[in-house]
Amino acid sequence: MNRAHLYRVQITGLATYVPPRILTNKDLEKMVDTNDEWILQRVGIRERHIAEPGVGTSDLAKEAALKAIAQAGLTPHDIEFIVVGTTTPDMIFPSTACVLQNKIGADRAWGFDLGAACSGFTYALTTAVHMVAAGTHQHALAIGADVMSSIIDYTDRATCVLFGDGAGAVVVSRTSDDGFGIIDFAHEIDGSYGLALCMPAGGSLHPATHETVDQRLHFVKQDGQTVFKVAVRKTEEICRRILARNGISPDDIDLFVSHQANRRIITSAAERLGLSPDKVIINIDRYGNTTAATIPLALNDAILEGRLKKGDLVLLASVGAGFTVGAILLRWSL
Repeated sequence: MNRAHLYRVQITGLATYVPPRILTNKDLEKMVDTNDEWILQRVGIRERHIAEPGVGTSDLAKEAALKAIAQAGLTPHDIEFIVVGTTTPDMIFPSTACVLQNKIGADRAWGFDLGAACSGFTYALTTAVHMVAAGTHQHALAIGADVMSSIIDYTDRATCVLFGDGAGAVVVSRTSDDGFGIIDFAHEIDGSYGLALCMPAGGSLHPATHETVDQRLHFVKQDGQTVFKVAVRKTEEICRRILARNGISPDDIDLFVSHQANRRIITSAAERLGLSPDKVIINIDRYGNTTAATIPLALNDAILEGRLKKGDLVLLASVGAGFTVGAILLRWSL
C-alpha cells in the first residue's frame, strides 16, 4: 500500500452478534438425509445460529454496529461512512447500509452495500480503511453480516448443513501511532468460476417467476469439489502475495484468520503456508459459514480465548463466490 499521502488507520472497535436460536446437526438429521458424523468429518460444523422469520440482515448488523461504536468510545453521530458487506440484503433497494444508518442514528454517515459474498468483510474493511486513510473521514464502520438461512434450501443436504446467520462490525479510525493498524491488502476476482457457487435467480437475468420458484432457483447452488479446490489454492496464493510484498515470513504471523467455510479448507491452506496449528483460529464448529460475518466472529472469539492481543501481527484471508479473493495484513490495535 502506497502510504505517501495516506493517514495511518487502525481498528478501534470490534463487536459481533448471532441470533439466539441454534440449529444443530441432530436437528438437520430430522430434516434431510445427513448425519452428525458426516457433517463434522466433511466440514467441521456442529451447530449454527439461525435468525427467526422477519429478522433481516440489518437487525443483526445493528446489534454488532452499536457495540463496536461504543467500544471505540464513539457515538453513531461520529460515524461518517458505512459499508455493509452482505449477500443477503434486507431487500434489493434501499441498501442495507441505508436501513442500518437509520436504525443506529448515524445522522452524518453515507455509505453503501458491497457484494463480495464470503469476502464481504475483507472487502468492506479495505474500503472503509481507504475512506479514512484518504483524510476525508475520521471514523468509518465496516460490517460483514448475513442471514444465509433466508436463501438456503433446507431440502438440499449439500448446502443446508453449511450455513448460519451472524454479523460482525469494526470501527476504523485515523491514528498517529505507526506501531498499530492496517499494513497492506491484496484482493482479486476471478469470474471464470462464478457458476460454481451462485444463486441462479432473483436478479435481472432471471427475475422471480412461478418457474424459478418451482425450480428452487432462489437458493444457493454449489459445486462443492470446485469450491474446495479453488478456495485452498486461492487462499495460499493471496497470502503468499501479501507476505512477500511486505517481506514477512509465515513464521512472523501471530494469528491467521481465514474465512470459515470448511475446516479442511482452512487447515489445508494453513499447512501449505507453513503455519502451525496454534496460529490458526477455527470456530466454524459453533457458527457454520456465516459468509461475510465469519472473520469478525473469529477475531472476537480469538480475543475471548486469549489468542489475540494488542500488537499481534494478524493475517486475514477470504475466498468467496464470484470468485472473490482477499487478504489483509494488520498489527492488532485493541
